[in-house]
Amino acid sequence: MHSRRTHRRTRTGGTRIRATILAAALLATACSAGGASTSAGSEAEAAGSTEAATASLAPLPKATPAELSPYYEQKLAWRDCGVPGFQCATMKAPLDYAKPTEGDVRLAVARKKSTGPGKRLGSLLVNPGGPGGSAVGYLQQYAGIGYPEEVRAQYDMVAVDPRGVARSEPVECLDGREMDAYTRTDVTPDDQRETDELVGAYKDFAEGCGADAPKLLRHVSTVEAARDMDVLRAALGDDRLNYVGASYGTFLGATYAGLFPDRAGRLVLDGAMDPSLPARRLNLEQTAGFETAFQSFAKDCVRRTDCPLGGPGTTPEQAGENLKAFFDDLDAKPIPTGDADGRRLTESLATTGVIAAMYDEGAWQQLRESLTSAKKENDGAGLLVLSDSYYEREADGGYSNLMFANAAVNCLDLPAAFSSPEEVRDAVPEFEKASPVFGEGLAWASLNCAYWPVGATGEPHRITAAGATPIVVVGTTRDPATPYRWAEALADQLASGRLLTYEGDGHTAYGRGSTCIDSAINTYLLRGTAPEDGKRCS
Repeated sequence: MHSRRTHRRTRTGGTRIRATILAAALLATACSAGGASTSAGSEAEAAGSTEAATASLAPLPKATPAELSPYYEQKLAWRDCGVPGFQCATMKAPLDYAKPTEGDVRLAVARKKSTGPGKRLGSLLVNPGGPGGSAVGYLQQYAGIGYPEEVRAQYDMVAVDPRGVARSEPVECLDGREMDAYTRTDVTPDDQRETDELVGAYKDFAEGCGADAPKLLRHVSTVEAARDMDVLRAALGDDRLNYVGASYGTFLGATYAGLFPDRAGRLVLDGAMDPSLPARRLNLEQTAGFETAFQSFAKDCVRRTDCPLGGPGTTPEQAGENLKAFFDDLDAKPIPTGDADGRRLTESLATTGVIAAMYDEGAWQQLRESLTSAKKENDGAGLLVLSDSYYEREADGGYSNLMFANAAVNCLDLPAAFSSPEEVRDAVPEFEKASPVFGEGLAWASLNCAYWPVGATGEPHRITAAGATPIVVVGTTRDPATPYRWAEALADQLASGRLLTYEGDGHTAYGRGSTCIDSAINTYLLRGTAPEDGKRCS
């Protein structure tokens, strides 16, 4: 996955296109193929040069080590958040669990207490994905007010920003102007000069992160974030952790279950990742996933009179060729956007804008309109808006730390997908087979972790969580960022996994309008009754 463009989506409030990126070096988190692009998916799977891992994540000892007792026994001092109905607190965790006496990291926690009536079921921790998405922001803007009323009535809704993210000692790498330059860097280099510029951009990004937080950067792994969640569970007074995680949040939740199977309560993993895959294969499969989503968009688009990629009679493949030609035109000559900072729409920004709209079919009309304005009126404003939403660029020109934290976690969790531009060039053909539209750019985007200042501490692994109560794994058949095959794989790895399938488009399934999905998950959260393994909804 690509740290500048890793794709994980956070659904916060009304910001429907806000994406949090995902998982390794390139795109973000997901990658298998689903319904619409079986051929692309199978090609990507066949092209993966490294097989899935067979080693499993080992659980930690059940007894809490004495040196961690001060953390597990801490009392949270709740205070007003400035957001009506919510309380906030700061939790301490050891910076290094192997050396817990050598310093702390302070984590931001928020909650909205259960509203009743009915029996209180404890706390329900939520995480929107990323890595890098603010769980506290997600709680305050969506989950704490938008989750089903009966769920909010019986659970305290809780979130913690993982270490390095948002309010929890955030990793910072570049200022706003530097990020503007970074996001428009050409990721389809045509010659050695452009290749050197891209490598230089990745190096500058990495050096900025390393200079900001050299110690923290070594301790923002998913395993450490999962251990932080267990400290929070104890501080909240819960015997088991109840949890809903989306996208990368599924990897975080599954990791928790693998480390603490006896403390895993009701876990929902929506838009699942496959932890057994190496970075290159993750990125390749996610590339196929975005092709699947684009094919679905294109089929819908060409049936409409306002489709900017071709009218009736145009095949989805031809629509893809037309979009790629548009990207090539922008590569040669960016177009105006009317942006106050003078930014023009480059190929890289336009590609990000299109990818952002793949996360939710509700954004397809916005994408059609934006492409029409760009192609027919030479106005790139609409696609720039989509791209900015993906990168979480604020109106004042600043950025959230989403992309910084995303790279920091991804590059620590897995060894880099590629180590040199030469390796990327060799791999471009297989990425283009997975996605003729996005493949080249996503291959080059996978190079970013090659220059990271901290070596990876994680490796691909299976997660079995033997002994855990039933864990619900949710997959969407045409999910762009976390391909459906990943949900199948994770459910198969987990000893108590129950696969729940949504036959449809978009990233994740809970709360997206399927009564079948929502009812199954709500029943599980409220009664503990997991859906039958293999249940399918539309």
